[in-house]
Amino acid sequence: MDALEMTLLFDYYGELLTQRQKQCFDLRYNQDLSLSEIAQELNVSRQGVYDNLSRAEALLRNMEEKTGCVRRDRDLRKAETVILEAAGKLLSHPDVEVSGQAQRIISAVHGLEE
Repeated sequence: MDALEMTLLFDYYGELLTQRQKQCFDLRYNQDLSLSEIAQELNVSRQGVYDNLSRAEALLRNMEEKTGCVRRDRDLRKAETVILEAAGKLLSHPDVEVSGQAQRIISAVHGLEE
C-alpha cells in the first residue's frame, strides 16, 4: 500500500491507534521522516518505531478489510460522478418535466456530498 492509501486509511480509522502510533504515523507519512529520524525525534529505538508503524498499518488495513468504509466511499464518489454526468445531459432536455427531474437528481447528489 502506498503512502496516499495509508493516509486515507488513517483519516478514517486513525482514532483507533494509540497516541504513540499516531505520532509515528504522522512523522512517517505526513512529515516524511525516516525510521531513524523518527526514533531520534521520539527518543526510542528504530525497532520500536518500526514495530509501532507495523502495528498501526496492520490495524488500519484490518479495519478497512472488516468495514470497507474507504472502498464504499470511493464507490459512492464514482457513482455520484456517473449520476451527475447523466443528469447534466438531461438538464437541456426540451421536456420541462425531464429537465426538472434532472435538476432534482443533481440537487440530491450534491446533498449527499455535504
